[in-house]
Amino acid sequence: MKISAQGQVVSRTQAGFTMIELIMVIVILGILAAVAVPKFTNLSSDARAAAVKGVAGGISSGNSNNVAICGVGNAACATVTNCSNGSLLLQGGALPSGYSITAAAISPATSGTTKTDCVLSDTTDTTITANFTVTYTP
Repeated sequence: MKISAQGQVVSRTQAGFTMIELIMVIVILGILAAVAVPKFTNLSSDARAAAVKGVAGGISSGNSNNVAICGVGNAACATVTNCSNGSLLLQGGALPSGYSITAAAISPATSGTTKTDCVLSDTTDTTITANFTVTYTP
């Protein structure tokens, strides 16, 4: 307490944070950073895996459309005799850059035969793969 010149008691209010409060905030932020950083460090490989699955899904979807188109005798029917022909089934008729398809013939080579283990790979990380389905269409 402080007494003013007039004899009145003047209370002094404290402004700001104490050192202990500041240290506690820094410790809490450190703990949050230690927990959160490992969760976000490997997102690029997860994103690549999701992208590969998305392209593989697009090929499988295009395959379904192609089988229907071929079934009605439309001239737009794409010839699919190998897994590598899966790129023809995508919009634009080409595989996006950064991806490759492992070639594998569809056997037996008869119309309607389905091959479910065609493999699409990310060219920058060949361990990232996804399977897709194609159907033989002459």
